[in-house]
Amino acid sequence: MPAVLAERAAAHRRIAIDTEFVSERRYQALLCLAQVAVPDPDAPEGVLTEVIDPLADAPPDPTPLARVLADPSVEVVVHAGRQDIALLRRAWGTNVTNVFDTQLAAGFVGFGNQEGYESLVRKVLGVRLKGAEGFTRWDRRPLTPQQLEYAGDDARLLLSLGDEIERRLEGRGRLRWAREECRALEESSDERDPDRVYERLPRLARLNDRARAVARELVEWREDTARAMDRPAGYVLPDQALVELARRAPSNRHGLEQIRGLPGQTMHRRGDRLLEAIERGARREPPPAPAEPPPREPADAPLIALSQALVRHRSMEEGVAVELIATQSELSTLISALRQGEDGDHVRVVHGWRRELVGDELRELVAGRRALSVGEDGRLRVTGSAP
Repeated sequence: MPAVLAERAAAHRRIAIDTEFVSERRYQALLCLAQVAVPDPDAPEGVLTEVIDPLADAPPDPTPLARVLADPSVEVVVHAGRQDIALLRRAWGTNVTNVFDTQLAAGFVGFGNQEGYESLVRKVLGVRLKGAEGFTRWDRRPLTPQQLEYAGDDARLLLSLGDEIERRLEGRGRLRWAREECRALEESSDERDPDRVYERLPRLARLNDRARAVARELVEWREDTARAMDRPAGYVLPDQALVELARRAPSNRHGLEQIRGLPGQTMHRRGDRLLEAIERGARREPPPAPAEPPPREPADAPLIALSQALVRHRSMEEGVAVELIATQSELSTLISALRQGEDGDHVRVVHGWRRELVGDELRELVAGRRALSVGEDGRLRVTGSAP
């Protein structure tokens, strides 16, 4: 069946895909089902929908579908698809290109950027989905007909939903913006980078050189151990315990027993290997000390508030979800950079569609070439222009 689905998708240049997975108590999520829908004039309602079971006794070969997902001439329709894409990239060994995410795209036509699939199908297509299997253990077999029907429903209407949202985007001249935003999803990954994991450790700035070296080694040991066990990294060694181990660097089991939060199974079953990792870490080159965050100037606060007001104004005016445009943290970073004479190019709100919508205006606001006021109708008014 994957070959037939791939053939239809390639012929009509479209495919919709959704997944069911289990991530609890695992190092990485396990792909349990892939629900696929493709245009097919001979199928009921013009859509052929199939549920692919990679956990079946004789699982189908996903290679034909993997090739289609990587074909930039085929549009891949998903809903809230970041994790689906990351999972498919790893499980099927493929890239996923030309993505159109209906949840993300809906944020450009007046919906919130976190609109659920059932809600969006009801509001956009006027269809109510049956939902009763959302908490199914998808890794257990056999699956019931009801479970398979529920899973298939998640893909059955995705093509129609994508069609209607694209039509509305075209009408507003926002399809290019939505496609630009969706492109970032193509790089979604659930692979754990030890360097990134290390950088997110709590209280890292309080560690000295030797402790940071031990912490970096413990991160690597924890990742390798968790992957081999297929358990979450925190199950092997929680972050707080890892940092405390790095700080104290115990050299024996008695020292391990003094570490609060160290799981018993790790201490008793892997204590010797943990001590070896601590010893290796003490000999390795320490990572550089984390950079101090730039200080926030109290004088920036009014400008940040004005920038938020401008972003919200453009959000309401254009029907683009404010969360898609810029976060408060991003606006704070931009204001701080502009006030220090920098261009702020490292902040995403001054690039692409965001720049068209409000990014240039934010720069003009800080430069004094834009002003916000309240009009006679009681609404926010933006005045001024670039020279």
